[in-house]
Amino acid sequence: MNPNPPDTPGASEAVTPQGLRQQYEAGATVAELVTASGLSYGTVLNRLHDAGTVMRTSWQTRRMRQNPQARRRLAAHLRTLYEQHGSTLTELAAAAGETRRAARRLLIEAGGTVRTTQQTVRLRAAARATERHKLAQSLRARYEAGATVPDLAQECNYSIATIYRLLQQAGTRMRPQHHHAPAHETRKKP
Repeated sequence: MNPNPPDTPGASEAVTPQGLRQQYEAGATVAELVTASGLSYGTVLNRLHDAGTVMRTSWQTRRMRQNPQARRRLAAHLRTLYEQHGSTLTELAAAAGETRRAARRLLIEAGGTVRTTQQTVRLRAAARATERHKLAQSLRARYEAGATVPDLAQECNYSIATIYRLLQQAGTRMRPQHHHAPAHETRKKP
C-alpha cells in the first residue's frame, strides 16, 4: 500500500497507462513513476502491462541512462586491457567498478571476443616469458657493464641463484669468480 495516496479521488485515474508507458520508455524507473504518480507499485506495473510496455532489467536502465560516449570509452579501455595486457574478466570488473557480467558485456560491445580460461592461461604464460626474457637481457647488459651478481640480486629483489639462471638464459659469458676470503696460510711440514 502506498503511504502517500493521491489527494483527490480521481487523481490515480488521471495517470493513464499510455502516459506511464511514455515516461517509462523515456527512461523513468517503476519506482520513479510510483513516486511521481502517487500510485502503488503494483498499480503502476499493471498499467504499464495494460499499455503493452516492454519491461527493462535494472542493467538496461543503467545502460540507457549512461553517457554513451563515456560508455564507449570505458568499453574500449577494457578491451585494450583484455587483449593487450591479458587481463581477466575479474580484473576488468575491478577496473570498471562493475560486475564480471557487466565487464563482459562492455568487452563484447567494444568488439572484443571472450577467451576461454585455457587461452587466458597461455596468454599470460607467454607474457611472463616475454617479460622474463627482457629482464634477462637487461641483467646481461648490466652484468657486462661491470655489475656483480649479488648487486643485481639486491637491486631486483631476486635470489642470487635466480640472477645466475637469468644470466645463463640470456647467454651471458660469466666472469671468473673471485674468492674474497682470507688467504689460506700454507703450512710447512716439519
